Amino acid sequence: QVQLEESGGGLAQTGGSLRLSCTASVRTLSHYNMGWFRQPPGKEREFVAAVRWDGLSAFYGESMDGRVTISRDNAKNMVFLQMNSLKPEDSAIYYCAMPFRSSAWEMVALKNSLSYDFWGQGVQVTVSS
Repeated sequence: QVQLEESGGGLAQTGGSLRLSCTASVRTLSHYNMGWFRQPPGKEREFVAAVRWDGLSAFYGESMDGRVTISRDNAKNMVFLQMNSLKPEDSAIYYCAMPFRSSAWEMVALKNSLSYDFWGQGVQVTVSS
């Protein structure tokens, strides 16, 4: 059983920045691609970003318009989400997720929440106007 724990959420002002962290309880995080999703109030969960197991490739959803960067530190078993120029519509619960069953670096699959087997409990991000 893999445990993922997010941190770094909280309250930010419009135009501000936040950096979310995800710590994974696995022996070797470099075996796994990783992703971030978010769920705004009253809406479905949506894809934000994914990073390849080696950190050398990433892709992003349309929801944050290039204002977000995903990265990882495999030595520390951590994945990060740097969010800039925050807007009130970025307010959501943000989730870290791991596609445990598959190591395929495939964009269509990794944008689908069903491809992920383990999820963190989520961290609240609230952006005030």
